[in-house]
Amino acid sequence: MLRNFSGLPWATMAPVMIFILLAIVGPWIVPHDPGAQDYGALLQGPSSVHWLGTDYLGRDLFSRLVSGARVSIVAMAIVLSTALLIGVVVGSFAGYVGGIVEQVMISVIDIILALPSLVIALALIGIMGTGYWSMIAALTFAWWANYARMSRAVVATELQQPYIEAARVMGASHLWIYVRHILPHVLGLVVVYASADAGALVLSIAALSFLGLGVPPPTPEWGQMLVDGMSYIEEYPQLVILPGLALTLVVVSFNLLGEAFALNKVPRPIPHGLWRRRRAARAAEEVTRDRAEGRA
Repeated sequence: MLRNFSGLPWATMAPVMIFILLAIVGPWIVPHDPGAQDYGALLQGPSSVHWLGTDYLGRDLFSRLVSGARVSIVAMAIVLSTALLIGVVVGSFAGYVGGIVEQVMISVIDIILALPSLVIALALIGIMGTGYWSMIAALTFAWWANYARMSRAVVATELQQPYIEAARVMGASHLWIYVRHILPHVLGLVVVYASADAGALVLSIAALSFLGLGVPPPTPEWGQMLVDGMSYIEEYPQLVILPGLALTLVVVSFNLLGEAFALNKVPRPIPHGLWRRRRAARAAEEVTRDRAEGRA
């Protein structure tokens, strides 16, 4: 199997890279304005003009699917990066300081983790109101606690290592110890979990839009496209199948990427044949060394 420089299979990386590429170049490759309505081309099938057909307002489905990828992936990237930043900072601070501060912060984190993230997001949107940025803020608040708890656990473990005590004895500052020695371990763990959470986050964005609490119309978004096509599912099932398929592919792709990241960090056992060859090579080296010493 072809593998990239990180040891991850190309078959896992390729779908994710395709969706990210669509999100970046989407506005320049769509053949039609995703919001343009054409009442002379309502609910048409695939053609040379509209590659995947049109919806009930005559809008091009292909253009809306590509633009929906941009909306979903950009929103996911904003939420994920913000939640990671907040979680790593809060969790690292709690683990490094310790004492009563750590106990209070861990109690707050446990309370947040006791509730499903989508329930927290729904409650916050109910308080702040619907809209794109309200959805972003609600999902960020619902997602950061898990990264904070993982970061705190890593920091607490690393502080017990002998090399941390050695760095302190040598006069290293707290900031240097954290940035140079602890932060790489924290990021190495939370980024693996974040890559797996990306698919669930895209699904949550679609779910909120499906309920009318996320991305407002007429902005193309896969969850919004699903709810718009539900009224025409019997006569024109492509209005539901196409955004549902796109959403499924993105979620599965990110889940596979997260699993590949996790497996890539697990130590692999040495194959028996390779182990035997290494022992034979080591024995040959020892024999050659003994002969050389004997001649000397």
